[in-house]
Amino acid sequence: MNIRILGLAAVLLVASSYMLAGPNSAAAFKKLQGLAGDWEGTDEKHQPVKTSFKPIVSNTAMMETLSPSGMEDMVTVYSLDGDGIALVHFCPTNNQPRMRAVPAADDFKELAFDFQGASNLPSPNTGHQHHLLIRFEDENHITETWTWRHAGMDMPMVFHLTRKTK
Repeated sequence: MNIRILGLAAVLLVASSYMLAGPNSAAAFKKLQGLAGDWEGTDEKHQPVKTSFKPIVSNTAMMETLSPSGMEDMVTVYSLDGDGIALVHFCPTNNQPRMRAVPAADDFKELAFDFQGASNLPSPNTGHQHHLLIRFEDENHITETWTWRHAGMDMPMVFHLTRKTK
C-alpha cells in the first residue's frame, strides 16, 4: 500500500511541476532533459573536457557533472522554476551560485542563466561562476560558456561538447 501511495505521489509531483511551469520553460526543460548521457569535447585552449547529464528525482531535475581538464569536477542541478529554469552550481571553490534562465520562446537555440545569488560567497568580489550560456548547436553538439567573475572582472570558459556514442 505504501509503495502505491509513494508512486502516486511521485507521478503527481512530476505532473504538477509541469503544470506550474510556463510553456516556454517546460519546453526548455524538456530540451535539457534531452541532453541525458555522456558528452566530451574541448575547451577554448583545446584541452579535453567531459560532462554528463542525468535525470534525478523522478525526472524533476537534471544533474550535470562537468570535468574540465586540470580542474575538480563541478556539479550543477537544473530544475523548473515557474516561468524559468533555475540552477544551483556546486563549485570546488565552496560557493554555490544560483542562476535562472527565462526562455523567451518555445523554439530557442540557447539558454542564458543569470546570477541570482550564492551560498558561501563572502563578498561579490570573491571568485564565483556568474553566468552560463548553453547553446544547442544540434542534437549531438552543445557549447557551454561559463563566466567566472572575480573582483568585478569576467573570464569566460568555453566548452564545445559532442554527445558520446555508445
